[in-house]
This record gives sequence, structure tokens and C-alpha cells, in this order.
Amino acid sequence: MNCSPHYAADLLFYFDGRPLELSLYEALFTALDAAFPQASVKVQKSQISFYGRHLFAAASLPVRRKKDWPEHCILVTFGLSHQVADPRIAVAVEPYPNRWTHHVVVDRAEQVDGRLLSWLREAWDFAQRK
Repeated sequence: MNCSPHYAADLLFYFDGRPLELSLYEALFTALDAAFPQASVKVQKSQISFYGRHLFAAASLPVRRKKDWPEHCILVTFGLSHQVADPRIAVAVEPYPNRWTHHVVVDRAEQVDGRLLSWLREAWDFAQRK
């Protein structure tokens, strides 16, 4: 995956004091790097963004945490043309017609699995068609 020269330092700054969340992100990054080696990643102030032709996924620390969410987790966000109805989808919103943003709470590395990666593959394909 294509990373900026400051990626490692930016990543440590983003997850400063959050080693459990960093380990969850590293599991996600490893899976995305294997699935999308041509993608690029950018650490930003509020999220870590993954790009192909366009943004297709993001990882972030929850800002507005729902009371039933785990204390240590990351949010994985992706966009699709349709809503996915699945218990693992914590929030799904349609900010524009036929453009659904989905948020998945990840609190264990094993949740970065085939189902999540299939949604991210679909999000990659959707973003490439834009």
C-alpha cells in the first residue's frame, strides 16, 4: 500500500495513548494492504483514509460513542450504493440518494474477517466506478 513518508509518525500521533486501538488498526491495515496493495492511505486529523481512485474506506476513533459500544474500539467506515442490513453495522446513513455510509465497530482483531473485507471490496468497486 502506498504510504506517505511520515505515515508511521503520523499513525503514532493519531493513536497516542491508545495502544489497544492501534493494534486493532494494524490488523485492519494488514488485511487492507493484502487485499488492496495498489491503494494509498493517509492519516488525517479525524480519520485514517484509504483511497483507490476515490476514498473507499476509513478508520477512526469514535468521537460520539454510543453507550453500548466497547471502551476500546475503532470504527471502520465505508460507502456503498445500498444499505447493508447486518447486526455488525452499527450505523448506516444515506447522506445522498443511493450513497450509503456504513460504520462498523471493531473491538477485536478477529472482527477484521471475510465479511468485513467483502464489504470493503464492494466499497472499493463502488468508489472506482464514481
